[in-house]
Amino acid sequence: MPNWSLSAKKRVTRYCAKPIQCATGRWRRSPTSSPAKRPRRAEGSGLTQEHYDIAVIGAGMAGASLAAECAPNARVLLLEAEERPGYHTTGRSAAFWEECYGGPAIVPLTLASGAYLRDGGFLKLRGAMTIGRSADAGLIDAFVNRFSDTGATIERIGAVAMRARLPDLLPEWTEGVWQPHCSDIDVAALHQHYLALAARAGTRPRCRARIARIERNAERWAIADERGRSWQASAIVNAAGAWADDVARMAGARALGIQPLRRTVAQVETDPPTDSAAPLVLDINGRFYFKPESGRLWLSPHDETPSPAVDAAPEEMAVAEAIERYQQTVDAKVTRVERRWAGLRSFSPDRAPVYGWDPTVDGFFWFAGQGGFGIQTAPAAARLASQLLLDAPRDAMTAPLDAGLYRPGRFA
Repeated sequence: MPNWSLSAKKRVTRYCAKPIQCATGRWRRSPTSSPAKRPRRAEGSGLTQEHYDIAVIGAGMAGASLAAECAPNARVLLLEAEERPGYHTTGRSAAFWEECYGGPAIVPLTLASGAYLRDGGFLKLRGAMTIGRSADAGLIDAFVNRFSDTGATIERIGAVAMRARLPDLLPEWTEGVWQPHCSDIDVAALHQHYLALAARAGTRPRCRARIARIERNAERWAIADERGRSWQASAIVNAAGAWADDVARMAGARALGIQPLRRTVAQVETDPPTDSAAPLVLDINGRFYFKPESGRLWLSPHDETPSPAVDAAPEEMAVAEAIERYQQTVDAKVTRVERRWAGLRSFSPDRAPVYGWDPTVDGFFWFAGQGGFGIQTAPAAARLASQLLLDAPRDAMTAPLDAGLYRPGRFA
């Protein structure tokens, strides 16, 4: 967290309505204060940059949710490189809320987000079944043991229970785990919800704002985009997804090794047609998953191909592998591929997300490395990150979370 100097505190105090001076010397705004609708112009003759408390770089699910949490209590700038928010990973997600997805370190974030997503109407119950052949019984048992003390609801099931849930399952698939609470997520609605909350508090995304330069001037950041626009902020939030390390380098911070991995999904027609009530099905060996969607089937080879930070495109081989693996799992055939796409899922070296202040660069906050679980953990992740960012107390949603698991300094 930034070590605010006295002069910086005075400036932040001036920019924030009804500031609370914390014992630590850090700042936040009163929860009861009304949001500031206009940023303050930077001081000094000839300067026209707008000054904000926080500049969030990236307006996908990560940036939008964090901006929504912070905007009622700080002046927030939300910058997006593309024509619209959510163009990359958020807009291409085959998202589901699955309690065990991402591993035990992610389960607390997922469970903490569940009530918010359910109460907001963003979830539709489906159920998930992780499956294996007889040779995979040990892997299935290990999966159950790994998550038995995490709070996730899981049940070890056998062939009869598996076929009751998926009648077309081929006979060799005999080992399974059932997750009854797994649900589809309305990703677009959730993203728009957060953008609307941010807008209500005075923060709207600035699109086509691809960052060209970031500089630290005294206690402020100066940010410029490729179109010549510029802004100033007391703190920067790195919510740039696949571009997180690039943004860090621009700001003079050490890259953490956030690696984008390409994931391919295809929407197909099948014969017989897919049952819309069928569960999400995942392979215990991580070679495929599939689920019904809008009268069709979405399937993926569960690929994780290292990629530069680009506008990801699907590869035909990955689509072919997904189809082959699906047809080796159920008594059905893919008759037509309607569309295909790919997105980038970005992971830190230990595959846990990164939330918190950079250990060496003052005023630089990480909110990155959220992999394929960033959608399902968005409510709790954004709430926790906003509390770390604004030095605010924990609430019922975040009280069970161990922020130390996600701190950037663990890679030092």
